[in-house]
Amino acid sequence: MPMPDTEASGRLQTELTARGVRMTRQRRTILDVIETAKQHLDVSQILRRVQKLDSTVDRVTIYRTLKLLKHHGLVDELDLLHLSGDGHFYERRPQRDHLHIACLRCGKIIEFESHLFERLKGQVERECRFHIVITRVEIGGHCSGCRSVDIPSRQTVDLPSAMSRKRASSLQE
Repeated sequence: MPMPDTEASGRLQTELTARGVRMTRQRRTILDVIETAKQHLDVSQILRRVQKLDSTVDRVTIYRTLKLLKHHGLVDELDLLHLSGDGHFYERRPQRDHLHIACLRCGKIIEFESHLFERLKGQVERECRFHIVITRVEIGGHCSGCRSVDIPSRQTVDLPSAMSRKRASSLQE
């Protein structure tokens, strides 16, 4: 699940500090893990990565920090078509909106940016007289790797198998 690079290292910490939020050592470690992630992370993945750097951080501290980041509009909470059951994933909010494309067979997530999406949002605002604050677009289908495998094209995802493969791949990080 590759993610776009952050424009400047430390952006999350800079944003929170500018808003008067106290920066503890634990909070800085959590922000660093989120900001440098190359994929969407769930709470368990964030916790494992953070505890490698600071074993004193617990799950409650992760949840409190995520709530703070969401409150300030610095991270997005995603369900990614519920490919992992009821799991939620987190990503730093990019400067430009994008779509999440999910493979219903293997669980691969692709981020897609397009000027056409920006134009569509403008059209929605004009024609519906609606001010867009946030967008969430998820598209489900089959990636090129899964389409090349000898599987009938109408077959849908076996969610338990896709979730098991996805969990196994995340545990190998």
